[in-house]
Amino acid sequence: MPTLLALDASSAACSCALWQDGELFHRFDIAPREHTRLLLPMVDAVLGEANVTLNQLDAIAYGHGPGSFTGLRIAAGVAQGLAYGADLPLMGISTLEALALAAHRKWHARHIVAALDARMDEIYVGAWYCRDGELTECLAPSVMPPSRLRLPAGGENLEWLGIGSGWQLLSNIPVDVQAALPQTLPDEYPAAEDIVRLAAAYWERGARGGAPHEAVPVYLRDEVAWRKA
Repeated sequence: MPTLLALDASSAACSCALWQDGELFHRFDIAPREHTRLLLPMVDAVLGEANVTLNQLDAIAYGHGPGSFTGLRIAAGVAQGLAYGADLPLMGISTLEALALAAHRKWHARHIVAALDARMDEIYVGAWYCRDGELTECLAPSVMPPSRLRLPAGGENLEWLGIGSGWQLLSNIPVDVQAALPQTLPDEYPAAEDIVRLAAAYWERGARGGAPHEAVPVYLRDEVAWRKA
């Protein structure tokens, strides 16, 4: 099994996790605008707890987005710096997929719609079918106004779980979609512990990441600037 480090700063939460032989070490803190200050001390903490050095890692994973533009750049930059220093590959992991895994792992949900508030009256959203820890994408991550959200084809009669800050905009989502989601968890954040679990699963399937210079945040939106009123 690989030894992997994961970082995430895509939301108001900042987190770090280390996966070693199936054992998990992690730190998580909800601290808006404190990511730059917190992330490296978290790395030191999990490495120390696991008694692992950077040179003993197989790869570093990071939440590549979508999410806060500034937070994504922070996580990618820190991950790149650590990877360059230790000559390690980087693995970019979807923050929406990490939310879906959290919903499956903690609430045993099988049909999950993960959504993050994208500001500008839009949401980042994707959907997954989950079983026995395996996730199958059934709605590719995209950005859209909440009013345009539709369930994956064939999923109209299934019971879905909504997770992520995008569900704070539930009243703007079509009524038929709301009816298929008896439970939403708008206060859940992407976390490095789920990112590192996904990275370990990808590693076992043969994915080994890429070179540090290839790390690119996934914004899902070409327009970075706020629209003018």
